[in-house]
Amino acid sequence: MQEPPAYDVKTIDRRLFDFMLHTPKWFFTTSAGLLTIFGAGFVVFVTMLYFGLQFMGYSHPVYWGFLIVNFVFWIGISHAGVFVSAVLRLTQAEFRRPVTRAAEVVTIFSLQAAVLFPLIHSGRPWRTAYWAFPYDFIRGMWPNPRSPLVWDPSAIFTYLTSTILFVYVALLPDLALARDRAEDPVRRWIFTVLALGFRGTSRQWRIQAIAGILLSAIILPIFVSVHSIVSWDFAVTSVPGWHNTVFAPYFVIGAVHSGVSAVVTAMIVMKWAFKLDGYITADHIDALARVLIAVATGWLFLLFLDFSFGLYGEESAEVDTWMQRIYGGAWPILAPIFIITSYIIPVPLWLIKSVRRSFGWMFATTILVNIGMWLERYMLVIPALERKSSLTFTYSEYIPSISEGILCLASFAFVIVGVLAFCKVLPVMPAADIREGALLSTELKIGRRSVPATLRE
Repeated sequence: MQEPPAYDVKTIDRRLFDFMLHTPKWFFTTSAGLLTIFGAGFVVFVTMLYFGLQFMGYSHPVYWGFLIVNFVFWIGISHAGVFVSAVLRLTQAEFRRPVTRAAEVVTIFSLQAAVLFPLIHSGRPWRTAYWAFPYDFIRGMWPNPRSPLVWDPSAIFTYLTSTILFVYVALLPDLALARDRAEDPVRRWIFTVLALGFRGTSRQWRIQAIAGILLSAIILPIFVSVHSIVSWDFAVTSVPGWHNTVFAPYFVIGAVHSGVSAVVTAMIVMKWAFKLDGYITADHIDALARVLIAVATGWLFLLFLDFSFGLYGEESAEVDTWMQRIYGGAWPILAPIFIITSYIIPVPLWLIKSVRRSFGWMFATTILVNIGMWLERYMLVIPALERKSSLTFTYSEYIPSISEGILCLASFAFVIVGVLAFCKVLPVMPAADIREGALLSTELKIGRRSVPATLRE
């Protein structure tokens, strides 16, 4: 890995805090367009509350559609932040410094987008508290602990709480820097409260470093368990094609594949939008592309296992479900498309060094990956439900409605607006980490001596 350009502390602070203190014109136009899309989704949601889920065009047996597909997709995207940030912090990888903040921000807002879809899908969101939590001790009405309606809130809210705590601890030094640079007294007071008295003493730095390492180690099992629970949501149903024991690792590694790709996309967009040429370099994108090669290959292997297990038992229902995924349905072409876009096109390109170090190529290939991974979730959910079971008296092929498409676009608008708002309020990159990296590139303290040093790999 090549050393990035060496900047002094004032240059680092000025460039990383510039977007917070000065708002470009494109921010308002982009935010207005995205908020318009999100507003259209909100109108669809309110209309659905009045007319019910039939407004979405649902028919038995396909009572799940875009909403649950998007739920699984956004849960997968949210895994990137924990995987990238926590693992790179624990391994002390030097290229982590510009990467971690983008990964953490994508995690927070994609997880919030994922939470919305089960609430919308319930049709009556205010009643979900009755299903997930004890609400009436007098009548002795308790939720069913075997139901995914209990598992999902428990797992997701634990994951969301731990992720916010993880990000907040990492933000403390940057909040202190923002407090010291803020000229507006109201903004300075807000940053003072949020910084929790962080003054950069040696004791505070030591505690903050230890807390970051401990939270990284604690949050990794949560990251694995959340998407495993999402896979068990499917496994406990009676739908053929959802019972394979490989589902948990298959879902987890698929989440990492789509999530790390989303982080690469977000980093490239941040580099272009916020002019971070000296901080997000080809080395960082190259390193993440190497990770993606291994992750994508593992995902393809587990996909093959899922397919093999489904056919090995020679159960007619399982075989019929896989035939429905490959040949049946309204769009049989989706199966080859998601394999081509998720693996066949991007991975061979990532094996070429010039492609891995090209921002344009990496942006295009990571977008392709997430198109393919969304289609993979669609092919997992819909064809299995379209198969006519013995007790199904009404049967029809699923055709997505316009309202579902609007809600899908609204979720993307929500995540992008959330990331933009975060970058407007807080530093777009971890300034304290960048400062530390600039110091380590010139000298390294060994014992009581400071000696010339190069960046640690």
